Amino acid sequence: MSFKQSVKPITYLKNHTADLVRDVCEEGRAVMITQNGEAKVVVMDVETYGRWRDAMALLKLVAQGEADVTAGRTVSQKEALERAQAAIERTAGDAPLSVENRG
Repeated sequence: MSFKQSVKPITYLKNHTADLVRDVCEEGRAVMITQNGEAKVVVMDVETYGRWRDAMALLKLVAQGEADVTAGRTVSQKEALERAQAAIERTAGDAPLSVENRG
């Protein structure tokens, strides 16, 4: 995306709000709004915002994982799988009996 094509002054937002919202939704692109020549806010459609939030959450998990590796907070693949299996078994033991298992 070219920011040059997606930058509008705040007066454009004030005078053409409905048009801007329609364009953002139809084109699925974000528009940067400037005030006194400085970038101040970004207008984007809900779907784009949702994808952005999902991407940020994933990046946060990656950063946390990298910090864990750097700090030596890791386990072997075998141990991780054993822990996961034990957690699954504990959870399955807590689940209510299904109709078939009530015998």
